[in-house]
Amino acid sequence: MKRRLTLATVAAGAMLALSACGGGGEEAAATAEGGVPVVEEGKLTTCTHLSYQPFQFEKDDEVVGFDVDVVDAVAKKLGVEQKIVNTPFETITTGAAFNQGQCDVAAAAMTITPERQEAIDFSEPYFAANQAILTKDDKTAKDADALKGFKVAAQAGTTGLAYATENFKDAEVITYEDLPLSLQALKNGQADAVINDNGVLYDYAATNDGFAVGFDIDTGEHYGIGFKKGNTEMKKAVDETIKEIKDNGEYDKIYEKWFGDAPK
Repeated sequence: MKRRLTLATVAAGAMLALSACGGGGEEAAATAEGGVPVVEEGKLTTCTHLSYQPFQFEKDDEVVGFDVDVVDAVAKKLGVEQKIVNTPFETITTGAAFNQGQCDVAAAAMTITPERQEAIDFSEPYFAANQAILTKDDKTAKDADALKGFKVAAQAGTTGLAYATENFKDAEVITYEDLPLSLQALKNGQADAVINDNGVLYDYAATNDGFAVGFDIDTGEHYGIGFKKGNTEMKKAVDETIKEIKDNGEYDKIYEKWFGDAPK
C-alpha cells in the first residue's frame, strides 16, 4: 500500500503554542505503543530539512528517501504513522524544534557532534558518512590544495561548513542556507565547488550531467536520529529499531534501494 506522508512547515510563532508537548519529562500530548510519548495521537512526527536527496526529498508530492524509510520502521514498531515536518536545520540542532513541541524525532542526515549533543539527544549511529567536494567536471579538484582560489559553497550549520572554514585557508568559503542553494551557486558560477556529505553529492553527480565529485574527506562522521534531551523512551524505541532492521536485513534493503549497493 502506498504510504503518504504529510509535509508541513510550521512558523516559529505557531510552534510556541505547542511548547508543552513532547518527551523528556514534560507531559506529552499522547503516547504510542510501549508508552512512548508522541506529540500527536497516532503519529510519529519527524522534523527534517528538505531537500537532501537521497536522504529526504520530495517526489510526486510525497517525501521519500533513505531517512524516511528508516523512520518508517520506527513508526511501525510504535504502531503509528510517520508525519514529516520541514523546518530549518538550525531549529533541529539547537533543540528548538523539540523544546517547542514541533516533533518527536529528527531525521535529517544529521551528524552526531559533541556540540549538538549538548542541545539534543541522539540515537545510536545509523549511517557512516564523510564529506566530499563537488565541482563542475571542467574545473575539478582532486585534493584540498587544488581548491586554492576557489569559492567553496557550504550549507549553514553543517559539519562541512565547519571543516571548510577550518581547513580551506586558501579558498573563499561562502555560506548558503541549504544544499539546493549551494548547488545552484555552483551551477550558475557563483561558486566553484560545494562541500557537503558524500552521499548527497555522489547522488547529485550521478543524476546531473556536467558535475563530478573530486575527492572525499575522511572525517569519521556518523548520522544519528535526534530527539529531545531526556526522552529516554523514544531513544530506546529508536535504538531497538535500528538494531532490529540491521539484524533482520531490512536495513540492507533500504540502503540498496537508495544507494544501489548494500552497505560495506
